[in-house]
Amino acid sequence: MSSLEERDVGGVAAPGSSSAGMGVGPVGAAVEAAAGVAAMQEEVGIRREEVGIRREGPEPDPDEPPKKRVRVPDGHSGKLEERLYSVLCCTVCLDLPKASVYQCTNGHLMCTGCFIHLLADSRLKEEQATCPNCRCEISKNLCCRNLAVEKAVSELPTECTFCLKQFPRSSLARHQKEECQDRVTQCKYKRIGCPWQGPFHELPAHEGECCHPTKTGTELMGILGEMDQNHRRDMQLYNSIFSLLCYEKIGFTEVQFRPYRTDDFITRLYYETPRFTVLNQTWVLKARVNDSERNPNLSCKRTLSFMLILKSKVNSALECSFLLLKGPYDDVRIKPVIHHHSFCNDANETEYVPLPITDSVECNKLLAAKNINLRLFIFQVQK
Repeated sequence: MSSLEERDVGGVAAPGSSSAGMGVGPVGAAVEAAAGVAAMQEEVGIRREEVGIRREGPEPDPDEPPKKRVRVPDGHSGKLEERLYSVLCCTVCLDLPKASVYQCTNGHLMCTGCFIHLLADSRLKEEQATCPNCRCEISKNLCCRNLAVEKAVSELPTECTFCLKQFPRSSLARHQKEECQDRVTQCKYKRIGCPWQGPFHELPAHEGECCHPTKTGTELMGILGEMDQNHRRDMQLYNSIFSLLCYEKIGFTEVQFRPYRTDDFITRLYYETPRFTVLNQTWVLKARVNDSERNPNLSCKRTLSFMLILKSKVNSALECSFLLLKGPYDDVRIKPVIHHHSFCNDANETEYVPLPITDSVECNKLLAAKNINLRLFIFQVQK
């Protein structure tokens, strides 16, 4: 306000001043008014700069972690992808489903992994599986797939992990496997020991400078020796299976594991098959989860182990080889492993051996099913 006060003081001349006595009052007033206007503009500009400084605040720190996303209030529209993400995400893991989408009777969505995990947990806890949102009962019979949501999710854009560009989810796998120039690839001389990994667009330059093609025969023999050992282990399994198929007495059957509970104070889940006949002998299979762990539902790692029991009485030792494979209508992945045991009246059951499934996801598929259907092969060793 100092400029305004100076202007007011300057606009009223003193009674004894020369400007009042001389006839230059209007000219002086105009000059003083112009000066006052300039001063006001300068002061307003200074105030605007101060206000701008207060609004801008200090410069953001580049090392400061990003702030949480501000929730868009009702009535305000954000990006369509963000709104669809919140609508189509799984109610359990809150992520967009990557494969099949299941829904409960009230329409709440669940991805395949979470749906199978809920069913497996309910089997372990001996409870009815329920939807985490509305608590209605869920099962493979009560829930169905939502094909419309699956197609909608497949068209939503997602980011390539290599080049960070946006692509529809339906075409992302093909882009990352075949088209992306930044996808991680390996040198074609990997088979002779080259450990290089890098983006695809750098592959031609590396292969032109790779030193492994110029290695001596002695160096290459050491590398090929390790590869031969891995190949030899795989071939040993196949050769064992082919040799077993040459036996005179071979039997196989479809077995169905049914869930039961122990009579202990803390009941534990186990599986058992009805009695079945193979090679004119009566057998039973038993299986347990996580080697009878006290609370397997609290563990993320799930395993199944089984034992073969001979129920018939035999006059002499019965030496057998056996293996379990997946049933004809199941999609679980089992890597075959051959086991051997000599059965007699005093040793009529084997030790628990692990069911060779690939990971906990495959185990959850088996636990989520009403029954576990597998195929058992038994080969009687010739004496």
